[in-house]
Amino acid sequence: MIKEIIESKQIAFEKALSHFTEESGTLRTGRANPAIVEGLLVDYYNAKTPLIQMASISVPEPRQLVISPWDKGVLSQIEAAVRESDLGLNPVNDGSVVRITLPALTEERRHELVKTLNSRAEEGRISIRNAREDAWKEIQEAEKEGLMSEDEKFRGKDELQKAVDLYNGKLEAVREKKEGEIMTV
Repeated sequence: MIKEIIESKQIAFEKALSHFTEESGTLRTGRANPAIVEGLLVDYYNAKTPLIQMASISVPEPRQLVISPWDKGVLSQIEAAVRESDLGLNPVNDGSVVRITLPALTEERRHELVKTLNSRAEEGRISIRNAREDAWKEIQEAEKEGLMSEDEKFRGKDELQKAVDLYNGKLEAVREKKEGEIMTV
């Protein structure tokens, strides 16, 4: 009974962890990473389309991204989407591709990115905590209905906390790794 409840919540734990991992991938570090621009929405024939669905994104140099659209007619829309995003990037349209040279991060900008990373990590922890609360309520309900003893309830609480600690540890490891990438000059 307890095992089923915890396993059902592990999906929510995994979702919170994967969401944080994806979100942290969009934060800019000193190196170019296609994940920075993959999710940008581009006005493509009056429909907002993710950039990854309309172009290939490559990294020819450590601090440069090259966006090669499959339809050359949308170069100006891609350029506009990158320019209008909150990434602070300056795209250059050379007629066949859009080049983005990433400027070196200042110390102040690095600290801002770490703050953003920490707030996203906290959102992930909150999601994990909410799933834990749901599972704990289910365990308490099962005990009230007589489906388990009080000892089993508290054993379930301990097992649930172990699962929560495991996922919080994984989330923290991802956060620390990304913080190291951001702070590396």
